[in-house]
This record gives sequence, C-alpha cells and structure tokens, in this order.
Amino acid sequence: MEKENSNTEELKNKILKGLDLAFIKLIQAKQKVDGELVFSKDGKIIRVKASDL
Repeated sequence: MEKENSNTEELKNKILKGLDLAFIKLIQAKQKVDGELVFSKDGKIIRVKASDL
C-alpha cells in the first residue's frame, strides 16, 4: 500500500512538472510572436500580452 502511494505521488509530481514546462514554453512561444494569452477570472475573460508576463 505504501509503495502504491509513493508511485501515485511520484506520478502526480511528474505531471505537475510537465504542466509547468508546457506553460513556460507556451509563454515563450507567444512572446516571440507578440501574442496574447486569454484567461478566465471570476467568470470574466482577461487578455494578457505575453510580453507583460
């Protein structure tokens, strides 16, 4: 049981690290083309220039 929890935690950490890397690459790609990112905050759509991040 303890090994299963360890494997699950390790997988979770790998997934989170991959998501962080993908987001960084997305920002870098958008900065190269002077693009913008679109987020939702409290039900409102927010556009942010990648160069502002």
